[in-house]
Amino acid sequence: MMREEKKNTFWCDKAMLKTAFRDALRKFDPRALSKNFVILVTALGALISTIVLVRDVAAGQPFSFTLQITLWLWFTVLFANFAEAWAEGRGKAQADALKKMRVYVNARLLTDKGTEEIVSVSELRKGQKVLCEAGDVIPLDGEVIEGIASVDESAITGESAPVIRESGGDRSAVTGGTRVISDGIVIRITAEPGNTFLDRMIAMVEGASRQRTPNEIALGILLAALTIVFIAVVFSLPAMAGYIEDSARELGFRADGHISLPVLVSLLVCLIPTTIGGLLSAIGISGIDRLVRRNVLATSGRAVEAAGDIDVLMLDKTGTITFGNRMANEFLPAPGVEEQKLAEAAQLASLSDETPEGRSIVVLAKKLFGIRGSHMDAEHVAFVPFSASTRMSGVDIAGHDGQPAVSIRKGAAESVAQWVKEQGGTFPQEVEMTVQNVARAGGTPLVVARGRDVLGVIYLKDIVKGGIKERFARLRAMGIRTVMVTGDNALTAASIAAEAGVDDFMAEATPEMKLARIREEQAAGHLVAMTGDGTNDAPALAQADVGVAMNTGTQAAREAGNMVDLDSNPTKLIEIVEIGKQLLITRGALTTFSFANDVAKYFAIIPAMFAGLFVADGMVNGPLSALNVMGLHSPQSAILSAVIFNALIIVALIPLALKGVSYRPSGAASLLKRNILIYGVGGLIAPFIGIKLIDMAVTALHLV
Repeated sequence: MMREEKKNTFWCDKAMLKTAFRDALRKFDPRALSKNFVILVTALGALISTIVLVRDVAAGQPFSFTLQITLWLWFTVLFANFAEAWAEGRGKAQADALKKMRVYVNARLLTDKGTEEIVSVSELRKGQKVLCEAGDVIPLDGEVIEGIASVDESAITGESAPVIRESGGDRSAVTGGTRVISDGIVIRITAEPGNTFLDRMIAMVEGASRQRTPNEIALGILLAALTIVFIAVVFSLPAMAGYIEDSARELGFRADGHISLPVLVSLLVCLIPTTIGGLLSAIGISGIDRLVRRNVLATSGRAVEAAGDIDVLMLDKTGTITFGNRMANEFLPAPGVEEQKLAEAAQLASLSDETPEGRSIVVLAKKLFGIRGSHMDAEHVAFVPFSASTRMSGVDIAGHDGQPAVSIRKGAAESVAQWVKEQGGTFPQEVEMTVQNVARAGGTPLVVARGRDVLGVIYLKDIVKGGIKERFARLRAMGIRTVMVTGDNALTAASIAAEAGVDDFMAEATPEMKLARIREEQAAGHLVAMTGDGTNDAPALAQADVGVAMNTGTQAAREAGNMVDLDSNPTKLIEIVEIGKQLLITRGALTTFSFANDVAKYFAIIPAMFAGLFVADGMVNGPLSALNVMGLHSPQSAILSAVIFNALIIVALIPLALKGVSYRPSGAASLLKRNILIYGVGGLIAPFIGIKLIDMAVTALHLV
């Protein structure tokens, strides 16, 4: 997958620019134009102006002004088409890269008779079973039902490190096109050929399956309604101008009440919301594009949009807020025992413990006291590996060189206490109290004993990820409340929640409790997002407004969510929310700019148009020329300058529409204020400056 940091290469890709320009020309097809009412009206206006131009040329009448107006009207349509084509082109470039990941291999189909049959991928059907061993490419999406294997998913995720896929857990889903690199697994196919995860992803980034969201549809209806109103107003101007001309003559003034069709069309195009109308589709496409660049597949644009409105975020504790592996945090010696002596014994007992907890004990002893794993003579030393049945690990050192034999154990308090009793020792009350205190603090206590003597406790802690508290603070600044979901007891949950800085937590959570909590939040008017990877998360993922399933999770979870994270990084939910908000902010900012832009153009065009009314003999302009505050050269130059500005502003805003307005966490009131100050005021000022400069250039070049 192409990462976000590579996105800037698109801006200088000449091949993609050529493709976008070619696609923009194809979008002049009336069937394509009909999808955008504002641009369709602009195209019809350009067509009317073209017909008038042909008539003027045929009649031998001056046509320079009409020609320029006509060309710039067509350019306006072209630039609007180009904005959408460029956005689609970026998605198609990613789709081409994804298509190269497709592999067409034969599959080892397991028949009902228990035999193995070699078939092509196209012959496979949902529900069938295939065998994949080391070196085999997984033919289609599926779920591991037998075995365990290491799988190379770099073709999908971009990560080179292999991952474990096994049956019966929350990491059973496999994706077509990935490769088994060790052992073997039996996979039940969960997708038909042509409808795999990769196929759906290609369709989404190409834009072929993108449907307009409810907000887009609503905004489109508003733009269409405004356009219809302006059509009625603008094309009533000739009758109004004729009335003004008659009134002027009765008062003894000169007045020309004639308004040509190209002028009427120009006025209409400049007043209808062509800016946001031309960029609306590109904004929506680029929102999905930004998600895909972060290796997230959204099943619909609506899911991206909903992410921007989220105000409650439910996050699983393990792997999201904490690393998931409890790490050694502190050595708590028994009375009369030195901490370093406890650390030395704990390290010796952990040398054969390959669990993350065991390795962390070795690391902590080295960090605190510089203790390194001792060289042990195999003839005198017998390591006792950790096992789930004994819940202990340790070492037995036989007597040698005058040294007595000694046994050291480290493990769960109950297991070590039983072992100490078997050695003829007792479990100290003080150590028992330490064990309880660690448990109450949300940690896991491990006890270390040397023969009959209990040396103390190791405090294992589920480590909160660095920087997570700051990320939650950013969410809080956005107005989003965070809820940590965990199966831990209430004491442990409260301790971790306080350290992580979440707003609320759910302890000892079951699937039913998660679902009920989401429904409760939604009933209170909140929009809820959550992550999950297991089958037990599927109901909650389906109920959430934004459900992000991990690609490593079960098929049930992936089908229940409306987004899938290919990297299986639960904290990415925070980025998804930010992308959704950026999409909404970008659309709101450019809509604000467009409407403010249109208002400013009223003051640029209309005063200049009426400057020639109520003109007395011997005067060049009438009293209404005082309204021409911009000092535009003439009505013709004002209209032409406005049309040129109207076309060029779309081009100027294309990069902003595709990149998105920069987002900083803040409340809704602050965002609204920023929108108005930057894009509202900017939309009012820009036309005055732009049209004036263009008017000066048009006049200097004697174009009118």
